[in-house]
Amino acid sequence: MQTWAAPFCFGFVLSFSLILAIGAQNAFVIRQGLMREHVGALVLFCGLSDALLIIVGIGGLAPLIAHVFKLIEVWVFAAAALWLAVYGGIRGYAALRGQSKLVAGAVKPNGLVPTLVTASILTFGNPHVYLDTVVLIGTVSLKFEGNAKFAYAIGAICASIMFFAGLGYGASLLSGIMIRPHAWRVLDAAVSLVMLVLAFGMAREGGWV
Repeated sequence: MQTWAAPFCFGFVLSFSLILAIGAQNAFVIRQGLMREHVGALVLFCGLSDALLIIVGIGGLAPLIAHVFKLIEVWVFAAAALWLAVYGGIRGYAALRGQSKLVAGAVKPNGLVPTLVTASILTFGNPHVYLDTVVLIGTVSLKFEGNAKFAYAIGAICASIMFFAGLGYGASLLSGIMIRPHAWRVLDAAVSLVMLVLAFGMAREGGWV
């Protein structure tokens, strides 16, 4: 049991710390949680996406991913910056127009497919997700072998699933506050600011600014 506990905790803490910061994906999960819209499907999608990338990294593709990423790094960061800027602009426009609203517990409906498409772009269109999950978590796994490596992987995956579940369903508990006038404008403005700052950061890391 001790042999499994240490690598499991190591993987859990490392994975949790890497996704703790409020990024584009996390901000989107929070927004959907507040709207109580497709929360379960979104949490499952984000958790399984991270699990897939973690398995790919620990499975031995970390060096290959790192090499390929290095070759197209500039363009990957440019594409990510452009998408984040566009999404930030959309949320900023919604804040100005007051388009998002939550009335008496009902939300402005949005389909499951568009929600998951947006989530997939915010997840797989972020170059840092590959650096964190595939490259970093995958590289660190080299220090473990056999059952210890399996426990490390399970710990990392559990952290991701628990984090997104807490983020989505935790935010939904605050949905009552969002009935207040202008609350959604404040949220959309905050999300827009986060996205635009992230877009600038991506562009700078890619050497575009």
